[in-house]
Amino acid sequence: MRAQMEAGRDMSLVGAWAAVAVTVLLTVYGQIMIKMRVLHAGAMGSDLGDKVVFLARMLLDPWILSGLLGAFLAGFSWMAAMTRLPLSVAYPFTSLAFILIVVLSAVFLHETIKPMQLGGIGLVIFGLIIIAR
Repeated sequence: MRAQMEAGRDMSLVGAWAAVAVTVLLTVYGQIMIKMRVLHAGAMGSDLGDKVVFLARMLLDPWILSGLLGAFLAGFSWMAAMTRLPLSVAYPFTSLAFILIVVLSAVFLHETIKPMQLGGIGLVIFGLIIIAR
């Protein structure tokens, strides 16, 4: 009986960590998608009317909407994670979004990864290793 309770608790923790991963992935998806679509749309005008039209056009773009939906769903996933994990343990792992965004920006947006960014990525990974222990 005790082994079953521990196994259930372990599965519950696996689900909570999966929810953290989903939160990170949905957040990254939203950021990359919005950036891709904004680049596709071109520059925003300088006067107020042009800005309003640009933003309205962006809000009607299905891919932008999917990115916003991703961010919204990430919030639900985060709430699920918070039912089982301490905030001080789980929250640092959201920094994986920074790493993924740098890497995926290079892949999909052809942005350059600078040496200082690589150093920052290394520091974030090092910090996560320390926190995970």
